[in-house]
Amino acid sequence: MNEDVLLKIGAAYIRVSDERQDEYSPDSQLKKIREYAAREGYTIPDEYVYYDDGISGRSAKKRDDFQRMIAIAKEKTHPFDVIYVWKFSRFCRNQEESMVYKNLLKKKGVSVVSVSEPIPEGHFGSLLERVIEWMDEFYLVNLGAEVMRGMTEKASRGEPTCAPPFGYIMRDGKYYPDEESGKANIVREVFTLYANGVKQREIALILAEKGIRTRYGKNPDNRFVDYMLHNACYIGKIRWCTDGTRSVSKRKLDNENIMIVDGHHEPIISMELWEKVQKMLSDQKKHYAKYAKRQQPVDYMLKGLVRCSACGSTLAVNGVSGKAKVRCLQCCNYSRGSCRTSHSITLPRIEAAFMEGLKQALGEKQFVIAPRMPKKSDTKTVDYDKLIAVEERRLERAKQAYLAEIDTIEQYAQNKKEITERIEDLIARRDKDIVQEIDMDVFAKKVAGIVEFIERDDVTASAKNEALHTIIETIIYEKAKGNLAIYFHDL
Repeated sequence: MNEDVLLKIGAAYIRVSDERQDEYSPDSQLKKIREYAAREGYTIPDEYVYYDDGISGRSAKKRDDFQRMIAIAKEKTHPFDVIYVWKFSRFCRNQEESMVYKNLLKKKGVSVVSVSEPIPEGHFGSLLERVIEWMDEFYLVNLGAEVMRGMTEKASRGEPTCAPPFGYIMRDGKYYPDEESGKANIVREVFTLYANGVKQREIALILAEKGIRTRYGKNPDNRFVDYMLHNACYIGKIRWCTDGTRSVSKRKLDNENIMIVDGHHEPIISMELWEKVQKMLSDQKKHYAKYAKRQQPVDYMLKGLVRCSACGSTLAVNGVSGKAKVRCLQCCNYSRGSCRTSHSITLPRIEAAFMEGLKQALGEKQFVIAPRMPKKSDTKTVDYDKLIAVEERRLERAKQAYLAEIDTIEQYAQNKKEITERIEDLIARRDKDIVQEIDMDVFAKKVAGIVEFIERDDVTASAKNEALHTIIETIIYEKAKGNLAIYFHDL
C-alpha cells in the first residue's frame, strides 16, 4: 500500500485569466484538485504544481509553466502520469491545441483529468470531452466578439477604450490633460516645434535631453514624434478601429475601418495649430511619396550585415558626402533619433576595410565565430536544473522510505541506482558542449572561394551580398576606435 502511494504521483495545472470573474482563485483550484487526487490515491508535490497567471487559454505558446509541464511529461522518466485541472478550459480553450497536447501526453502514458467535469471511460467519454472542449472554444470566440461590440459602442459615444496617450492621465474613466507632470506641455512643445520647421528627429533628441521616455522606458525616436503629431486625441477626438486590428488603428491612419468621433475630454492642442501641422505632414508625405512603394534593391555588398557598436542597429545608406556624391552608411537608430552615437562612414571606405579584414582572417586562418543563438523553431525548452532538483528530492524520499522501514535495503539500493543514473544523465545533458568543432582548413577554403567570387567585376552587388551572407553573421563597426569586427557563421 505504501509503495503504491510513493509511485502514484500527479501534477496540477492552475491557470487564472481575466476572461471570467466567477472562476476559482488559484488556491481554491489547487485545494479542489488535491482533494480529488487524494480520493483517487494520488499525491501532488509542490514541485509538480504548475501555475500561469493572467494568461488567456487561447494559445499555449505564451504559457511558460504549461510548456515546462509538457516538457517534463515528455521525458522518458516523467515523474507523474496524470495532470489534474479544475476544468478542461484551464488546460486549453483551443480545441485543436487541446487534442494535440492530450494525444502527445497519451503516448507518454500521461492523462489529463478535470476534477469538476468527470468523464466516463469509453467512446462516449471521449465524445463528451470533445463537446466540452468545443463549448470552451466557442465561449472564447463569442466572448471576443462581445467585447469588440461593446468597445465599439463605447468608442462611438466618445468614451475612452484604451490607456491614455502621452500627455493625458485617466481618472474615473475619462482622459484629463496631465498638467501636473508637465507632459501636456511637452505635447504642446512638440506640435509648436514641428510647426516652426524643426524636424522630427531633432524633436526626438530634444525630448531625450529633457529625460522624456516612452511608456517602455526608451528614448523617444522620430516614430514616437510622428505618432504624436498624427494623434487626433490631442484635439479632443476618440479614434477606434472597428475591425479590432490594433496595429491598423495606430499606424494606418487613413484606413477605412478607423472611426474618429468627438470625445468628452479637454483638447491639449488648438485646432489652428493642429491643422497647420497636418498640412505640413501631408506636404511631407507627398514629397516622399515616390519612395513609399519602391523596392529596396541590394545595391551594395554589405547591405544588412554592418551594425552599430553602440546600439546594435543596422547601418544603412543615409545620404551622400562630398562633391563626388559618395554614399554614406549611418546607424538607423541614430537617423531616427534613438541612438546618440553617429556611425557615419562612406561606403567605399567600409568596403575596403572589410575586404582587408576578411583577407587578414583568411591568411591567418583565425575566424571569430559568432555565438550560437537559439532559433525560434526550437521547441525544446527543458529546465535541466529543475529536473535535477526533482530527482534529488525523489532520492531523498527513497532514503526516508528506507529509514522508515517502508522499503527494504534491496529496494532502496535499486531506487537509488536508478535515480542516480537519471541525475547523472541530466547533468551530462545540461553540461554538454553545444559548440561544434570547426575544421579551419575546410572553413578557410570556403572563405577563399567567397573572396575570389566577390572580387570579380562581372558579379552584381546583390550576388556578392548573397554570397557573404553564407559565411558572415554580422560586422560590428566601432567608429570611435576605427575598428571593424567580422563575425562568421558557425558551420
